[in-house]
Amino acid sequence: MNVTDYLTSWSASYRYDFTENIMPFWMHYGLDRKHGGVYTCIDRDGRLMDTTKSVWFQGRFGFIAAYAYNNIEQKSEWLAASKSCIDFIEKYCFDADGHMYFEVTENGTPLRKRRYVFSECFAVIAMSEYAIASGDKTYAEKALALFKRIQRFLSTPGFLEPKYLPTLQARGHSITMILINTASRVRAAISDPTLDTQIDESLAAIRKYFIHPEFKALLEMVGKDGEFIDTCNGRVINPGHCIETSWFILEEARYRNWDKDLVQMALQILDWSWEWGWDEEHGGIINFRDCRNFPAQDYSQDMKFWWPQTEAIIATLYAYQATHDEKYLAMHKQINDWTYAHFPDKEYGEWYGYLHRDGTVAQPAKGNLFKGPFHIPRMMIRSYMLCQELLLSLIHISEPTRLRRISY
Repeated sequence: MNVTDYLTSWSASYRYDFTENIMPFWMHYGLDRKHGGVYTCIDRDGRLMDTTKSVWFQGRFGFIAAYAYNNIEQKSEWLAASKSCIDFIEKYCFDADGHMYFEVTENGTPLRKRRYVFSECFAVIAMSEYAIASGDKTYAEKALALFKRIQRFLSTPGFLEPKYLPTLQARGHSITMILINTASRVRAAISDPTLDTQIDESLAAIRKYFIHPEFKALLEMVGKDGEFIDTCNGRVINPGHCIETSWFILEEARYRNWDKDLVQMALQILDWSWEWGWDEEHGGIINFRDCRNFPAQDYSQDMKFWWPQTEAIIATLYAYQATHDEKYLAMHKQINDWTYAHFPDKEYGEWYGYLHRDGTVAQPAKGNLFKGPFHIPRMMIRSYMLCQELLLSLIHISEPTRLRRISY
């Protein structure tokens, strides 16, 4: 493989696909110019199927629009879209107790709350990124205050309804991993020791509780002290989540001048999760595996969803940047080629979200309360940036040095 040609080609492709396909689709069909915010329940051809608004996506698209403004092109309409989502959040998406809703109507009437704080996490990253884009530090201060509220919710017994009754004391991987990325996005906009402390605590928890070498896996749920729970739910491996965690850790390792212990942990998670997730028969990353190789319980266990593929595209580029080991560039090509061969809708634009195991389309809608303008555009922006960074680094590295495999 000619590395320079490969990175140059994909850098241009990611940027073009984002600016000419993904972002125009959502700006045209998703942005609510009457009430503010964004719709995500969009059919294949852009028709609105449901005006219910996902509160997750008000923050997610608020982040994406500002992230694109900061890293792709300073388009005023992107900045305005970000603020529209944030304004909608601030006006309609908080309950009186400070906890955010999960679903609201198009004009902001509350419909549903859930026991999670993911709505808050996505609002935080939107405010942080908008602060950088707009230069208005008050949004960074709002993001930090909301981040500290998340911590308070998580540490206040009984505020958030537990997933299980007290007979099962458990920890979940999802909130642990997302706090790494959330804190790092806030840190890009404003300094506060709380952010580094949270990242350190999450990293320590992943290492201590969730990594289980006996299964060569990072588990989604463990006991209070990291104990293996030998049930269907306790044995779950979610390769996409694990791979996403690996690049969150690699990003933090890079922030710390490529901290070797973090790089090693991230690569171990990536390698294990790839082994569990890559479908040798049909290609792509499947949804769920059982760490003891029993049948996975979830009905979508062997489907190919959009987001695990995008996380693997980012993670393998980060791994290559960390090591210059062309094994990871080969993995990137493998997942990238498969993803682009199966997910993009060549007739109506954007990407399908849900494929059967063999790669055929399970349902053609472009969005719902869970799929929308986040994982795909984040992958394109982040991957474009990584390709650009790698190309710049190649200018300063001699060919023999560049091709040397670095072992961690």
